[in-house]
Amino acid sequence: MNDSMNILILSCGTRNKIVQYFKTELKGRGKVIATDCSELAPALYDADKHFIVPRMDEEGYVDIILSICKENNIKAVLSLIDPELNLLAENRQAFLDIGTTPIVSESDVVEICFDKYIMCEFLIKNGFKTIRSYIDKEEFYKDVESGIVDYPVFVKPVKGSASININKVSAKEEIDLLFDNHDNLMIQEFMDGIEYGADCYIDMISNETVAIFIKEKIKMRAGETDKSVSVKDDKLFELIKKFIKVSGFKGIIDIDIFKVDGEYYISEVNPRFGGGYPHGYESGVSIPKMIIENIAGNINENVIGKYDEGVYMMKYNEVKIFKTTK
Repeated sequence: MNDSMNILILSCGTRNKIVQYFKTELKGRGKVIATDCSELAPALYDADKHFIVPRMDEEGYVDIILSICKENNIKAVLSLIDPELNLLAENRQAFLDIGTTPIVSESDVVEICFDKYIMCEFLIKNGFKTIRSYIDKEEFYKDVESGIVDYPVFVKPVKGSASININKVSAKEEIDLLFDNHDNLMIQEFMDGIEYGADCYIDMISNETVAIFIKEKIKMRAGETDKSVSVKDDKLFELIKKFIKVSGFKGIIDIDIFKVDGEYYISEVNPRFGGGYPHGYESGVSIPKMIIENIAGNINENVIGKYDEGVYMMKYNEVKIFKTTK
């Protein structure tokens, strides 16, 4: 089975759909193997094989993942959580040396994504509209006085994910309180407009953007898209392509964009499968298939905009029942 296309999904958590999609697209040509640090991660039990591993910040974690890759002839590895992406990017060569391709952007590109303020500066420097952001609250207060920005605003960690510790704030006292009690916070203006998510794939061989699926977010829950509708917009497709080219992303990325008064503002980027990706897959944009094509040595054809508009996604809860053998 040496020519098999085994794929390893790290920190699979509750992302059962991603595991299922890879199994569907492999069509028996390889196995989907999943890991998590908890045996109560439901997506483990949709995989062909799974491993319970230590937490990713524990000593020797990378070596454990490398040995799983080696022993299971893994051709591609990807993670579904933010902190692990840099671990994969930084250890890219160690994985390549054993024949495993990490599906992730380069380390410096990944780093920009996780520092929201650096991302904001990068966007401005490259001529893209983005959300006005401050790490210096005094500078923010000055801009409030000059009428450049106004309440309400969001106060959030400079580095953070899943919308954890984000506060909508309407007064100076609240900002002072938050800044006194927490380090590394930033202030972002409130965007009163339409929010979009774009699931994109940048071919790992040609470095060309070959898929963009845009959804308008209707409802959010815990930082993830809960309900959305597919849309197409040539102006936005072009903007995204230009942004990706300048940034140097590779593989899967998920971009958050706001539309205010007819203008697009790029908000942030997750260099992994976004929580709303099932919408793209079910609408015919198969990123798992593209990853499989790349690891087979094939360049993907461009399918940007090749999906139907007006397709709705609604998430709902499902259960996985599991009995221990103890």
